[in-house]
Amino acid sequence: MSGVLRAEGLRKSFGRTPVLQGVSLELAEHEVVTLIGPSGSGKSTLLRCLNLLERVDDGQLWLRGEDITDPRADVDAVRARFGIVFQHFNLFPHMTVLDNVTLAARVVHRAPRAEAAERGRALLERIGLVGKADEHPDRLSGGQQQRVAIARAIATDPEVLLLDEITSALDPQLVGEVLELVRELGRDGTTILMATHEMSFAREVSDRVLFLDGGVVAESGPPAQLFEAPRSERLREFLGGLL
Repeated sequence: MSGVLRAEGLRKSFGRTPVLQGVSLELAEHEVVTLIGPSGSGKSTLLRCLNLLERVDDGQLWLRGEDITDPRADVDAVRARFGIVFQHFNLFPHMTVLDNVTLAARVVHRAPRAEAAERGRALLERIGLVGKADEHPDRLSGGQQQRVAIARAIATDPEVLLLDEITSALDPQLVGEVLELVRELGRDGTTILMATHEMSFAREVSDRVLFLDGGVVAESGPPAQLFEAPRSERLREFLGGLL
């Protein structure tokens, strides 16, 4: 597997509060890596730093060998190479579902509207929502909105897909349909880094799991190792409260 994204010694503080305290990780092509850890451990901040939505205070990031923490890097061009999905959908309420899905392709990547629409409808067909293409987001369930947000994120074929607790705002009965889409993307070879509290899902779909605690990667390895034979007492305590 060839490396896509690498981070070395990332540090980030908000005011006097340190959040990331030397995080290092590497993400290979077609790999699905999951971040787990308690609330406040830095998972969301890490994801936002990786695609430069937040600037790191120290450390380096490479995307396919390019130093994207170089001050000369084109931040907008870097962000366009990522797809990111947040907890709360972040769909534009005044736009139709199809316009939401095709927005980045049209505005950022300058794809012709007809070409973007064809690609957008194909994605909506894939997630079972092509019949909702001309609806507005407020006419969709939470699970449907999150699936549209994922379709929007992959519409430009990002090099890395970042998923930030994408089921935490959903009613329990809607979680399954969103996770099934992520499972399918992983099977299809999408390179994914996701933060989740869904431990059974992380165990099932991940190639590797990283346990983030206190702003550092405290433990990492294949799912079977972390979930069945955690090495640290801290990880055993964390899993004991969830499993």
